Amino acid sequence: MVSKTSTKIIRLTIVYALVLVLFLPLIALIIWSFSNNWPWPQLWPQTFTLEGWKFFINPINGAWQALKTSFLIGIGVTILALAISIPAGKALGIYDFPGKEFIKILVLAPIIIPPLAVTMGIHINFIRYGLSDTILGVILVHLIPTIPYSIRILTNVFEASGEKLEAQAQVLGASVWQRFIYITLPMIYPGIFSAGIMVFIISFSQYFLTFLIGGGQVVTFPMVLFPLVKSGDRMLAAVYSWVFIIAALAFTLIMERLFKNDEIRSDHFHL
Repeated sequence: MVSKTSTKIIRLTIVYALVLVLFLPLIALIIWSFSNNWPWPQLWPQTFTLEGWKFFINPINGAWQALKTSFLIGIGVTILALAISIPAGKALGIYDFPGKEFIKILVLAPIIIPPLAVTMGIHINFIRYGLSDTILGVILVHLIPTIPYSIRILTNVFEASGEKLEAQAQVLGASVWQRFIYITLPMIYPGIFSAGIMVFIISFSQYFLTFLIGGGQVVTFPMVLFPLVKSGDRMLAAVYSWVFIIAALAFTLIMERLFKNDEIRSDHFHL
């Protein structure tokens, strides 16, 4: 029989191994971002330089504009996806109606069906309606891979929270908007937080959909990053990869700060 001490050692070993596997690539990225000469089999680069970061900061390269465009699109997609997913998640999570289980499966169709097949048909219609090569068109097409995740997350949240508090508020005379703002929203804040981050990161990472619908006119950060990764310039690829990671973390911290604001704490129920 394995003792408790042995079990604890095994668990800690697994945890530290996973942490090491997770952080080793990031450590390598940090080193590569400050070095353009790290030949095999040397364990340490021969020289260090800030040229990669200077290249990124230089406004001529268009990296900052691409980053701002990615943030604009990501935030727009997040707002629209949540606006659609909250009522959809409530309907699927609380109410009973014929075909509910089928609709739950159907919601996942955009991430099950190959995106190329879906996007080509959408592209034709976007050209017809003047949405191709526009930021609005890119925002709309990013809803395809993001909405299934946000609806699924919020459906689970509504299933767990139920509607008893809303029913009690209705009995006490609360209007529809009062019930939504002071009862529903505080209960689903964790779901909105998780779904919002998921949607933003998926949108922020899109390359193919942006390239197809944007037509090269809408340049986002992944469209700048991916060619660098394939170019063999490891220093610039590492710099841009770290900017990509920092941008995603920054949005996560902003969302966490926003949802920890005293004005929207979940214990502020008013009827």
